[in-house]
Amino acid sequence: MTTADQLSQYLQELQPAHLDLVNESMNHAGYFDGKESHFKLTIVSEAFTGKRPVMRHQLVYAAAAPLLTSQGGTIHALAIHAYTPSEWSSIDAAPDSPQCAGKNQ
Repeated sequence: MTTADQLSQYLQELQPAHLDLVNESMNHAGYFDGKESHFKLTIVSEAFTGKRPVMRHQLVYAAAAPLLTSQGGTIHALAIHAYTPSEWSSIDAAPDSPQCAGKNQ
């Protein structure tokens, strides 16, 4: 099972109404074919209702913990865009990710 598939599976505990996970590893220094270390996550869940962004991120980090490098996993960076369903209904898409400073252009 790929890291992306595992992450998507772990995030199901938040009962997402929408989940979009993009492997952005190829945009970062040290990329090699098949690397899964940098992800952009857009997640919409009722679990975020009444919670500030920091708490939303903490919920995502808790669900993803086994895959994060700080816990012995392979995910080095996880850009999190967490919304409630009502917030998501007024947004076209999550913001673009910045370019990696270490990536050869």
